[in-house]
Amino acid sequence: MTTLRLRPEGPADTGSVRRVLAGAFARPDVSTPPEVVLVDELRGTEAWLPELAMVVEHGGEVVGYALLTRVRVRPDRGGDAPALALGPVGVAPHRQRVGHGTAVVQAALDAATELGEQTVVVLGAPAFYRRFGFGPAVDLGLTSPWSGLGEPWQALVLPPSTSGEAPPPRGEVLFPAPWSKV
Repeated sequence: MTTLRLRPEGPADTGSVRRVLAGAFARPDVSTPPEVVLVDELRGTEAWLPELAMVVEHGGEVVGYALLTRVRVRPDRGGDAPALALGPVGVAPHRQRVGHGTAVVQAALDAATELGEQTVVVLGAPAFYRRFGFGPAVDLGLTSPWSGLGEPWQALVLPPSTSGEAPPPRGEVLFPAPWSKV
């Protein structure tokens, strides 16, 4: 029986992660999907949180990836608050639809919860992300350049890591510069 192994991405995984994302997001009109470039560029920014770049291995092969990076929420008043953006999430085409995407996303969200993170935003398929508790970001008072897309703009409040935690931030979600290319 082949087992799954979920773990943070290591330095030796860069090529495997690129292959997974290139396969998952392949399009005939581009040689390198923007999701691959996004991850490459995020690695060199303050938004990169190495413990929240998760891979899933099947039989020793990296077959899935989920990335959480730092974003900021700018409220109408007061200072920016930290939050996370989920994405890209990808699974190698030959291992899709067998639960690897669900497993790696859950591992990333669990790791974020353990680190005391509070809010995660994602732009993606509601049918997939709702299984983790994501809902319309507008319901949490969060806006972004993607707010106009409606249901795919989603957010999740993670379980509190400590009692007495402040309510989740509301306002405009500010993404690091590499996101502007997606």
